[in-house]
Amino acid sequence: MTPSLPEVGRRYFTVEEANARLPLIRVIVTDIVNLAKDLRDRYEQFNNAPPPDVQDQTYDDVRAEAEAILAADRDQLETYVEELQKLGAELKDFFTGLIDFPGWINAREVCLCWQLGEGNIEHWHEANAGFRGRQQITDEFRRMCQPPRE
Repeated sequence: MTPSLPEVGRRYFTVEEANARLPLIRVIVTDIVNLAKDLRDRYEQFNNAPPPDVQDQTYDDVRAEAEAILAADRDQLETYVEELQKLGAELKDFFTGLIDFPGWINAREVCLCWQLGEGNIEHWHEANAGFRGRQQITDEFRRMCQPPRE
C-alpha cells in the first residue's frame, strides 16, 4: 500500500472513538432505514396506483399533495444524513444502515465499518474496497488505528 496524506480537515477515528458514537448513530440510522423503506414503498404505491376517485379535489391536487409529502420526507432523510456527517459517520446504504467512519493506519485511510443490527464496530476495509472487503478488527489493528499526526 502506498502511503498517502490525510485529507485536511477530515476527522479520523480510533475504533474506540467510533464505538463511543454508536448509541446516537444507532438511533439516527434506525430512523433513516425506516424512513427510506417507507419512502420507497409509498413512492412505488404512488407511481403504480390508478388515479384516485376523488369528489372534492382534482387528480392534480391529490398528486401535488402526495408529492409535497414525499418531498418533505426526502428533506427529513437529508437532515438525518447531515446529522451523521456532523458526527463523522458516512452513510453508505439507506436500506441496510451501513456506515463508515474514516480511520488511519499505516499511513493510509481505511474505513471502520458498521451496519445496523451489529453491536460494536468490529470490521474495517480499505477505503476503495467497500463492504465486500470487510475484515475483522484485530487487537493489533485496534492499536495501530490512530489519527495521523499533524
